[in-house]
Amino acid sequence: MHYLVILGAAANIVGTSFYIRDTFRGTTKPNRVTWLLWSVIPFIAFAAELAAGVRWATLPVFAAGFTPFMVLCASFFNRNSYWKLGTLDYLCGLLSIIAIVLWQLTGEPSVAIGFAILADTLATVPTYVKTWSYPETESSATYFGGVFSAATGMIVLPSFTFNGLAFLVYAASTCLILIFLIYRKRIASSFGA
Repeated sequence: MHYLVILGAAANIVGTSFYIRDTFRGTTKPNRVTWLLWSVIPFIAFAAELAAGVRWATLPVFAAGFTPFMVLCASFFNRNSYWKLGTLDYLCGLLSIIAIVLWQLTGEPSVAIGFAILADTLATVPTYVKTWSYPETESSATYFGGVFSAATGMIVLPSFTFNGLAFLVYAASTCLILIFLIYRKRIASSFGA
């Protein structure tokens, strides 16, 4: 079963490599606030899950932090490859940081994971908005990899507890929403809308 989790994490990394390639080309424009917080928050969730006794099933959560960190780094190599930040980006970033601080103050893994999900959701709002209006600025491969990685983590959980399941379900849901936003115009046009 552990091999399945490793395969899922590898799929996440491979999917993200396409996103990074497109970032270098300037066709994908990551929102740096989102990608920074997407790297920090899962790393903290990873630590909280380890503290709660989750083992192999937390590897996808680690990958969910490592791959955004790689995208964030890539965004600095091409000046035209990142989304210009506005008030909404900074506001959501600030609210995410407040949620992270609240999370750290609790010391309770379940509460920490809940705050991690809240912080990550707030960090994702600018990318939701950008992708809704400009779906061509996103690459879907990383999100498909994220769904697969989260699913493998869910499969290997020895029991379905909040601590083990919550962030994985959240991560898969977020990736599915972003995939829908990327393809929604194409889907609508295929139905004649």
